[in-house]
Amino acid sequence: MANLTIVANIIVNADKIDFIRAELVKLVEKTLTEEGCINYNLHQDNKNPAHFMIYEKWQTRELWQAHGDTQHFADYVAAAENSVSEFSVHEMTFIAG
Repeated sequence: MANLTIVANIIVNADKIDFIRAELVKLVEKTLTEEGCINYNLHQDNKNPAHFMIYEKWQTRELWQAHGDTQHFADYVAAAENSVSEFSVHEMTFIAG
């Protein structure tokens, strides 16, 4: 399988924006060192600061799935508990560009 692209959308509670932003930055820093991680880019919506998006590219789906088993991902999930109102993950295949 070719590289796997992931687009994750995270909508947080308005009173948790700064907290979750800091937690996501920590997650990015650690994830970038993982085997198979090509890129892991965090974005924040200009009009809705409670909306974060992570654009990820992984060498394989298996290596992306292993990311979900890391301690730093578990730490983020625990920290984000009761702070996230919506979360979606989309597995994408590159077509052209």
